[in-house]
Amino acid sequence: MGGQASLSGYKVNGKCPCVLHLRDVGRAGILFTAAIHHHTAIMQQSTFDRLRLQLSVEAKNGIDFIASATVVWLFLAYIWTLPHSPYNKSIFTFIAGSITIPLAFALSKVFKTKWKVSDNPLEPLGLWLNFAQLFYFPFLVFILLKYPDYFVMTYAIITGAHFFPYAWYYKSAPYAIMAGVVSVGAMVLGLFFSPEEMYLLPLMMAAALAVLAVLLHVAWQKNKRELEQMA
Repeated sequence: MGGQASLSGYKVNGKCPCVLHLRDVGRAGILFTAAIHHHTAIMQQSTFDRLRLQLSVEAKNGIDFIASATVVWLFLAYIWTLPHSPYNKSIFTFIAGSITIPLAFALSKVFKTKWKVSDNPLEPLGLWLNFAQLFYFPFLVFILLKYPDYFVMTYAIITGAHFFPYAWYYKSAPYAIMAGVVSVGAMVLGLFFSPEEMYLLPLMMAAALAVLAVLLHVAWQKNKRELEQMA
């Protein structure tokens, strides 16, 4: 009886302290592991944010491309005032669009932007996002052959839609906002404009791009300050 009494003295709430100790250790281990995972996730997010900010600052949010596109869309507005068939004006639009990249390269010297940030592992993603537009071309060709009156509207929608992922890439919300404004706006305008009024659509597209350029400059200044604070 005495042995049983002394044994019960080592029990807590009817359970052996060693069992409680092992459970506490197990719980602490789980909490510690969760804390490590949480800390790692925060570190990874911080690293991603730094890389995106670096791209934004050094490439200046791709403002050279936006400025180039603004000039090109002004030229497209002129093309759609010419006394040619919608089909021919669509072909001219294709040709005029090809000067966007060379003009952007020239403007990069003016804005002092970097096209290649070699020490940033996210940099190649920008090229892939640009190449993604090529897969829209079959749709453009279909519109060209079947509904050339709406070619410039379709071209504007595709241009606007491809901005969206750059909001994440450059950590700049104006890209996402303008992607919606341009895509939906081009569709609405295309529904209301007559074929003779289609020149107004690229004109308004150029205006939207000019506004985007200003917003991206503001976002670039903000990201530059944020990157400096992280240094």
